[in-house]
Amino acid sequence: MPFFIRTMMKVMRVPNRTIFIMVIAFVFGSASIAYALEPSTFHTWFNALYWVMTTMATVGYGDYFAKTLAGKIFTLFIYVFGIGLLSLIMGKIIDLLSTIYKHWEAGKLNFHGKDHIIIINWSKKAQYAIEEILSFSPSSHIVIIDESDKHPVTDRHEIHFISGDPSSEEVLEKAMIKQAKAVIIFADTRIDEPALADGKTLLIASSIERLHPSVHTTVEITQDKNTKNFRHVHVNDFVLSYDAVSRLAVRAALQQGSSEIINQLIRREVGDDIYEIPVRPEWKTYKDAFHGTLEYGATLLSDRGDLGINRKLNEPIPADARLFVVSDEQTYHKLLRK
Repeated sequence: MPFFIRTMMKVMRVPNRTIFIMVIAFVFGSASIAYALEPSTFHTWFNALYWVMTTMATVGYGDYFAKTLAGKIFTLFIYVFGIGLLSLIMGKIIDLLSTIYKHWEAGKLNFHGKDHIIIINWSKKAQYAIEEILSFSPSSHIVIIDESDKHPVTDRHEIHFISGDPSSEEVLEKAMIKQAKAVIIFADTRIDEPALADGKTLLIASSIERLHPSVHTTVEITQDKNTKNFRHVHVNDFVLSYDAVSRLAVRAALQQGSSEIINQLIRREVGDDIYEIPVRPEWKTYKDAFHGTLEYGATLLSDRGDLGINRKLNEPIPADARLFVVSDEQTYHKLLRK
């Protein structure tokens, strides 16, 4: 028994490639020997191969079986060694799958894909962001980068996790930063000092700008005075976390009901939402766009960040305009089809 245990331990340490070659050689060699022993039984080499596979897998349909003494002795050989070898390789496959899952859970596997969204620094806000992204586009692929060592969302296959320093070039390349569609950087909640949290966010944004200048980057900033530093590294959008909450609370107190409107606009699964629509060729002025969208029940809101376009309806729509409307999802899809 000790000899058997030592032998099995040595076999389990054999490299996977070597075991795979051994199994292939054993199967093909056994098929050749079986066909050489009883050519009249199997008729073709492939039938012998089929018999070896069914015997090793303990299926044994009975459509082919050894008839001579030599063939039966060889069958016993396959029973003893073939089934054991097949069990060994199945154990190796299970062990490999388990290792892959552990590496995926620990954030050690590279992401392979494009047009994905990268979310940096895990927090409750990052979790809400993922829910919002998937409610808008369920097929979106998301990559989380965080310095923790365990996947924060293990129940969604479309969410990949990479563990490491988000400002590191190696970590960003693991997340396929150069093929990403957008990046959202949340402030690190493990840093209590706002200035230090913004400093880390700025370092991450600088690394992303260096590797992929054209990616759309959105960052959460804890101090408004640091905005100019982020503009210097060409960050596209800013979210002032504390400022936004404070302003929303004041509006709720002084203008009752306004917070409900804002909450609807920032949560896609509740009420109407903000959608970008393409500019149609027949729309020459903002008035044309206003009436064209109103016809379907949508309200023209802005051209990019300009919320005052409804006060200049007679002005022509510029070539680089990006129009946004407020509507429900059904109306938005009608506008797209039109």
